Amino acid sequence: MSPELQATLNKFVFLAIELAVLFLGISLLVGMLQRHIPAHRIEAMLSGERHRSYFLAAGLGAMTPFCSCSTIPMLKGLIRARAGFGPMMVFLFTSPLLNPVVVVLLFATFGMKLTGIYVLAALLVSLTAGWTLQALRFDRYVRQGASAGGSSCAATSAAPCAMPDTKSGGTKTESTCASTVPASPPMLSTIHGATATSAMKAASGRYVGLWAETWKDFTQLLPYLFLGVLTGSVIYGFMPIGVLERYAGPDNPLAIPFAAMIGIPLYIRAEAVIPLAAGLLSKGAGAGTVLALIIGSAGASMTELILLRALFTTRLITVFVAIVLTMAVVAGYVTYLVY
Repeated sequence: MSPELQATLNKFVFLAIELAVLFLGISLLVGMLQRHIPAHRIEAMLSGERHRSYFLAAGLGAMTPFCSCSTIPMLKGLIRARAGFGPMMVFLFTSPLLNPVVVVLLFATFGMKLTGIYVLAALLVSLTAGWTLQALRFDRYVRQGASAGGSSCAATSAAPCAMPDTKSGGTKTESTCASTVPASPPMLSTIHGATATSAMKAASGRYVGLWAETWKDFTQLLPYLFLGVLTGSVIYGFMPIGVLERYAGPDNPLAIPFAAMIGIPLYIRAEAVIPLAAGLLSKGAGAGTVLALIIGSAGASMTELILLRALFTTRLITVFVAIVLTMAVVAGYVTYLVY
């Protein structure tokens, strides 16, 4: 077996296990949070009509140390909760780029100036892109089935539900979904044992059907996950990294966009690409080129783009890639001028 094929197989097994575990784990966590936080609260917090929602989404992205692929289950949860499209896109851009682990590694490896350019570029471009996409109504390019799955009344006990009407053959609206949402925990009484038991039953009732919903989401995305992992593994095993070293020198004016473009097909976590970038910098690559590579590879990946096919149409995915490339190129040229 050739070294390239061995590296491809090893990467495939590693990514398949890692992404499957991450997807199931994050989906379960998001499902649990949605059962404690009503969907209307998420919708109100991340409404596209409120300017602060964009900053809240950026903060949420910065607090979730996910790789680009691991943001997909969280993104699907935001779509289900009817979060604003603009803030949702801000989260999608910032989550893999602005998590504290990446920022600390950047600071420790490259210092304050390069880290500051990285953070400002990622934050400003993400906020601007999210607001612009919301204003241009790009939410119409979210696939209709992306918000399907799960009970529509799982998030709030007061949500109206459409129930079958046996008399007319149509549907009628009930005021609440008492049959699907557990009652709130009983008030404190003198019978502490009975109260505690009732509270435990009410709490456990919130999670009924959670695993089934998570597994359904996982099986729906499994073909995309398999194809994405396979593509990323083949690129990892057979794409020569020496190509980047050859064309990414500081004297090449096209080195920055080249590094940004070559970074996207590579599935490399930001935590892993930073040491690689430090090695390239020590071999003569320009600082702007290195920063463009970090943003391109961490902000998007071929695996993530294939997974996004289940949620977004081709037009929205194309715009997403263009924004990540723009972010990488802008940060690269700013670094080239001031670093």
